[in-house]
Amino acid sequence: MAVPKRKTSQSRRDKRRTHYKVTPVNVTLCPNCKEPKLPHIVCPNCGYYKGKQYLKVEEA
Repeated sequence: MAVPKRKTSQSRRDKRRTHYKVTPVNVTLCPNCKEPKLPHIVCPNCGYYKGKQYLKVEEA
């Protein structure tokens, strides 16, 4: 079994991992209530998606 002769430095290890980034969540504005929401998902604030109401949202 192959064993490394030297310890991999933190710099070399981190250079290899530069592409493992977390991408930020894409957020769009709801055309009905103008609140931020995830794309292709029913708006949790008003319950509308593509101009139709799919959820009844209780106003508190």
